[in-house]
Amino acid sequence: MTDPTTDSAGNTEDAAAARASLETLRTEIAKAVVGQDPAVTGLVVALLCRGHVLLEGVPGVAKTLLVRALASALELDTKRVQFTPDLMPSDVTGSLVYDTRTAEFSFQPGPVFTNLLLADEINRTPPKTQSSLLEAMEERQVTVDGTPRPLPEPFLVAATQNPVEYEGTYPLPEAQLDRFLLKLTIPLPSREDEIDVLTRHASGFDPRDLHAAGLRPVAGPADLEAARAAVARTTVSAEITAYVVDICRATRQSPSLTLGVSPRGATALLAAARAWAWLTGRDYVTPDDVKALALPVLRHRVQLRPEAEMEGVTVDSVINSVLAQVPVPR
Repeated sequence: MTDPTTDSAGNTEDAAAARASLETLRTEIAKAVVGQDPAVTGLVVALLCRGHVLLEGVPGVAKTLLVRALASALELDTKRVQFTPDLMPSDVTGSLVYDTRTAEFSFQPGPVFTNLLLADEINRTPPKTQSSLLEAMEERQVTVDGTPRPLPEPFLVAATQNPVEYEGTYPLPEAQLDRFLLKLTIPLPSREDEIDVLTRHASGFDPRDLHAAGLRPVAGPADLEAARAAVARTTVSAEITAYVVDICRATRQSPSLTLGVSPRGATALLAAARAWAWLTGRDYVTPDDVKALALPVLRHRVQLRPEAEMEGVTVDSVINSVLAQVPVPR
């Protein structure tokens, strides 16, 4: 019979090793991507929560490079799909192909069968193709011709969209937005970071060759599994649970919003706060953990009233106002 004490010590050691490995991700990814630490942390939080990420930023801020660098540092398979108006659902999920040699149909897997799927400019394809990702994101499987096919583990969709171009785009419906754990905004770099980017390129840096940039695997699927188990053991008090619920309920009563956060959003906020608490070295969640993840978890789950939008109110300012009003547990 296994000694519970030994098991507990082994779990603690595995969790500590996994945390140390994941902490080195920032340093490793910085060899290829300059100044995007918050986005790296958000992607790691999503992997720990088995969630998905919507990356929003203008073209040229290294969204694609960021995902490729993360996959390389975690030794995970990654595929990229450029979403265009003529993209079909089968181009994402795969389809049945007729084999003339055997006179039978065989399944040809699509790019969704990977660990990290980069859905580039997801809002440039019609809703029919956008919805082809819904089953993959929620059920982690793809059903073709009535047969469900499981996706690899881990599986994360990192979708990008451009916030400044609206012509020729199809805004994601609320049901699909709600499937993303986080919405991360990728800002333009500071002057110092931009100088660093240009200096690297002048020295011969090639974003298509991460190996030449010195990027090496520093963690792997086993570390993610150990980390997820440790996150599941992170303590959440009744006061913290009530705090999360109060924040989400307050968004439903905000006069600036037509749509507040659903219970799924509350569950996502609690899960992300647990992952963040564990990453920062604690085995319990604090109100500050909830506040730290509130914007990326909630900003895409609410809708502004048209009159509030015309007055210059932003989603982030409404959420910050809610955080300031909801009593913080002691």
